Amino acid sequence: MDMFLPLYFPSKAALKLVIIGGGYSGLSALITIREYRPDAEIVLVDRQPYHLKITHLHESFRRPLTDFKVPFSALEKRFNFRHVMADLTFDDSTLKKWQYDRVIPVGQEVVGFDYLLVATGAGFKKLEKSRQVIDLDDFIERPAPEILEEHLAAANSSMPWITAVGGGATGIQYLFEIAHFARERRIPCRLRLVSSEQGVLTQFDPKLGRYAEARMADLGIEYVPGHFFRGQEADHVVLESAETGDLSELDSHLTLLFIGKSVGLRLHANFFGQVVADGEVLDRIFTAGDCSYYRSLGSNAMTAQSAVRKGKLAARNILRHSGLVKLLEPYLHRDLGYLISLGPQDSVGWLVSERNVVAGFPAAVVKELVEAQYDLLLAGIDTYIL
Repeated sequence: MDMFLPLYFPSKAALKLVIIGGGYSGLSALITIREYRPDAEIVLVDRQPYHLKITHLHESFRRPLTDFKVPFSALEKRFNFRHVMADLTFDDSTLKKWQYDRVIPVGQEVVGFDYLLVATGAGFKKLEKSRQVIDLDDFIERPAPEILEEHLAAANSSMPWITAVGGGATGIQYLFEIAHFARERRIPCRLRLVSSEQGVLTQFDPKLGRYAEARMADLGIEYVPGHFFRGQEADHVVLESAETGDLSELDSHLTLLFIGKSVGLRLHANFFGQVVADGEVLDRIFTAGDCSYYRSLGSNAMTAQSAVRKGKLAARNILRHSGLVKLLEPYLHRDLGYLISLGPQDSVGWLVSERNVVAGFPAAVVKELVEAQYDLLLAGIDTYIL
């Protein structure tokens, strides 16, 4: 091939790789391996039949849901790997056994490997739901307009309330998509955001939150800070004050829960992405994505950017470790920006420096360009710089 990877001197030995998790990091690693080793035998284990472009999912109010689900069957043909649909559970002791045995049980078969990459990502925090409460799982399974219109049609009100719970990036993005969707379709409803914090987007520079709150006010979205969601009863949402513990009820005919990510197993890795279990470096098992914590100077943020970069770094180091000279590359990536959609033509976030806040239509254009880079990767065109 005409691709060049620094510090990689390939051997003639066959390379067998198993990747657990077909999200951003898993696929980025798979595609990177395939660039340099077209002869590698790759097995991808994922419990779903499709790769989900989760960073785009809020756009399902204006685009078909199928746009964000890429069948693994199509990717299998494009990148020459085998997808096995299975859900694996494991812990550090299991990984140590796999490292020693070089085999992994998957469904009804046992798969051998030279290297294993664990890229299981993170799920979403879940609460018990009633009929009038929905979360991201619902938006993954069914088209967003269908869900919204069905619930509003069943509401016993001519001007029903929709409450979004969660002032993080996901809650904000869905809130603005619903606001623009309702306005475009002329759907009568009132919107509210409930957050346990005193502001929105509190993990970022305060300017981001202030801009988002100003745009919420422009769209007539009610904001209730400093309250926890405690349940949905009939046509009311039950809230608890974070300060006093007092309970209150507000009209709400539909409640959307966006309460953050949940990592079941966080794997610790060294500078190079190799798993460290009970103080032992498992040199044939790497990890990447939201499930991983690298002991290095690089970003451990649970973002798509970090997931892609960790996946590519782990793949490059698997290649190097399988080669003639085992000189590995440390993980040093820092995110160069983060942008949050506030509807079809508006975004807010930061670029280059977290203090360099950008907003409006130009920020929305940059966000689309950044996400288009990953779409190119899925098409087999790698534009990422090492």
